[in-house]
Amino acid sequence: MNALEADIEATRERLVATIDQLVYRANPKTIANRQTASLKAHFVDVETGQPRTDNILKVVGGVVGVIVVLRVIRKIAS
Repeated sequence: MNALEADIEATRERLVATIDQLVYRANPKTIANRQTASLKAHFVDVETGQPRTDNILKVVGGVVGVIVVLRVIRKIAS
């Protein structure tokens, strides 16, 4: 009976650890921090801390392109 109780206790401890990990990962603050880190990693090299100009230029180019398209559409519509 002791082996069965030990097995049940070990299973219970693994379950508790799994649930704790899931609660931590599902926490909105943890999710926000993870997304912020991901976004920063897209624009800044994690190892060197230098900005990733290629990605920055792509985003800036896209924003400028959208602004130009909206102005052209607005000019055509008026």
